Amino acid sequence: MGFEKATPIQEQAIPLIMEGKDLIACAQTGTGKTAAYLLPVLNRLTENESNKVRALIIAPTRELAQQIDQQVEGFAYFLGVSSIPVFGGGDGAAFEQQRRAFETGADLVIATPGRLISHLISGSIDMSGLEYLILDEADRMLDMGFNEDIIRIIQKLPETRQTLLFSATMPPRIRDLSSKILKNPVEISIAISKPAANIVQQAYLAYDTQKTALLQKILSSSDFQSAIIFTSTKDKAKSLEKEMIKSKFEARGIHSDLEQNQRDEVMLAFRNKQLKFLIGTDIVSRGIDVDGIELVVNYDVPPDPEDYIHRIGRTARAERNGIAITFISDKDGHKFKKIEDLIEKEIPKFNVPPSIGESPEYKTKPMGGGGGRGRGGFKGKGKPSGRR
Repeated sequence: MGFEKATPIQEQAIPLIMEGKDLIACAQTGTGKTAAYLLPVLNRLTENESNKVRALIIAPTRELAQQIDQQVEGFAYFLGVSSIPVFGGGDGAAFEQQRRAFETGADLVIATPGRLISHLISGSIDMSGLEYLILDEADRMLDMGFNEDIIRIIQKLPETRQTLLFSATMPPRIRDLSSKILKNPVEISIAISKPAANIVQQAYLAYDTQKTALLQKILSSSDFQSAIIFTSTKDKAKSLEKEMIKSKFEARGIHSDLEQNQRDEVMLAFRNKQLKFLIGTDIVSRGIDVDGIELVVNYDVPPDPEDYIHRIGRTARAERNGIAITFISDKDGHKFKKIEDLIEKEIPKFNVPPSIGESPEYKTKPMGGGGGRGRGGFKGKGKPSGRR
């Protein structure tokens, strides 16, 4: 599968998991954390057999659950370990198919909280033989309001188990959750809240009305084959998709209004490089593991500085280079300043090209305040500066 050496999170986590320790690990996406918990757990599952569910992985979104399931399929191909992905978004037939799969038995279940609770309530899943519980992207689950659901699920699990909690950030509520569900955990922290060094970060000062023209100019200026554009809302993702398709760009949106099969179709096309440009909200920022994404565009400044880390973490994976460009409107300078404070780095800011118009001033306070504007940056027919 192309693994030649362990990443730092794998190097530190795997021995501890093999020793049976509970673990709280802080590591952002793109650091290899999925393999860090899957490899040792799969290794343990091969040591004996059972007709009950032995390992449960809880993930915040359908996309992440599917991604983990694909990793399991690859790692466990020759192991005879069975797994079931369990998430909502399908019709009643999908629920029934999952229920029948539980009856035939599965070693490992990868689930989103809501659908898992539905199965637990219906009695279709037996968790009495559970040995391993993994919470992936725990901070995102709390952000999405799953705290009570997680507690409800854990109340139905055996107390004697090994619990592994992975989170990209470590706010107080994650500490509180870990104190409730882990026993004497070992803690690991890997490069918290720092973008990969091989991501070239840039920003453009642009009014909201200029953003689409700027985006199209950037995408047309170079031979980008794979890019993600993040918007702040699903309505904006839908309207931008229409504008891009109208202008003959190979772009599709992915958001919560799409049926599961539609989301799967879009993601498959993007993974297979049949679709160049993916437009989405933060619901996909942590659930995408696609090789070769060259560019991430923050069409809107993310409201949470941590989301900036996760968004731009889609590019420059596996030690490749990548570019992250953020559009800063006249209202969003203060949000962007928080991002710079978090990553402890000032990001170069440029004006929009003259053909698009005048750029707004860069203001770092919501009411008043000021700041200068960058010069240069966009090179017209060439490439955004920093293109490697």
